[in-house]
Amino acid sequence: QVQLVESGGGLVQAGGSLRLSCAASGRSFSMYAMEWFRQAPGKEREFVAAIEWSLDSTYYADSVKGRFTISRDNAKNTVSLQMNSLNVEDTAVYYCAAERGRYSRVVASIDYWGQGTQVTVSS
Repeated sequence: QVQLVESGGGLVQAGGSLRLSCAASGRSFSMYAMEWFRQAPGKEREFVAAIEWSLDSTYYADSVKGRFTISRDNAKNTVSLQMNSLNVEDTAVYYCAAERGRYSRVVASIDYWGQGTQVTVSS
C-alpha cells in the first residue's frame, strides 16, 4: 500500500510559476514509477510528467515540455513538479500517481492516486 499526499497548488497569474510536491509513504516505494496527471473541468484526466525511481528517466507531455520539470528525492520519498511559464490552459486539478514498475502514462495502469491539488492560472 502506498499513500500519496500532494501540496503546493494555488492561484497564479499567467507567466508565473508553482511547485507541486507529493509525499509518499508505504512499503516498497522504490518499486514504483511516479507520475503527475491533471484533469480540467469537463475533460479527461491526462498525463503530464513521469519519472522512474531507479533509472531517473523522465518523460513529459508535449504540452508541458520545456516548462515543467519533474524530480524526486529518494531519501525523503517525495516527488516534485516545477511548473514555469504557466498559462490558462494549465488550469486543472493535478494528481500525483504511483505505478508499479516502469511508467506507462496510462490512467488505467496507475496503482495509487493522491487526492489532487488545484492549480488555477488567471489571465
